[in-house]
Amino acid sequence: MTGLSTRVTMIVDLVGSRRHADRVWVHRAFTDALAAVNRSVPAEQPLEPTVGDEAQARYATVEQALRSSLLLRLELPEQLDARTGIGVGPVQHLGHGAVGLLQDGPGWWAARDAINEAKARETGRDRTLRTWYVVADGVPRAPEHPDPAHVDAFLLLRDEIVSGMLPRSRRLLRGVLDGRTQADLADEEGISASAVSQNLRRSGAYAVLHAHDLLLHGTVLTPPAPGQ
Repeated sequence: MTGLSTRVTMIVDLVGSRRHADRVWVHRAFTDALAAVNRSVPAEQPLEPTVGDEAQARYATVEQALRSSLLLRLELPEQLDARTGIGVGPVQHLGHGAVGLLQDGPGWWAARDAINEAKARETGRDRTLRTWYVVADGVPRAPEHPDPAHVDAFLLLRDEIVSGMLPRSRRLLRGVLDGRTQADLADEEGISASAVSQNLRRSGAYAVLHAHDLLLHGTVLTPPAPGQ
């Protein structure tokens, strides 16, 4: 793997998807959500289904992967949820096989370890956890590769908040992430801009947004006033 660039690999699978009888609907909902995330977040390898209910992607930055993992959960219909492993390390693209993208290298295996860890933790006390982050052995510490302990502590709390959101709160958080105004979101939901602002505060959406900013940029953006 000498000479390969360090990248951020993401592996996704659907949570409990086999319980749904309509497999055609599950696949369509999954692929639609992946496409929506790809439109919002630039990727070196866009999210693409592989085998079963899995998908993979590769990003240049941890920020892009964290944003994608959040957007995917917000894009999926209420009946579905996604689990994500994010790994940092050298990755080799082997092309496309019969089941989709083929990747190898420490970064890919770090992502596989991360999604396995997320799944294992769900069976214990961390039942709302859906995302985990691992940096491969030998990858030097750098500002663009945040410390796993910091990121995973953030993910435990982020996923707890998102898991507890009602559908409207998820839609509003998704809209804010897209840069849409509270006035536009209010029109879509048939509520006042003030009600949008209250929902974003009470649901924990602003906490999620600010935690992302602090973790990755060291700054917190000021929430917009109602109507903006």
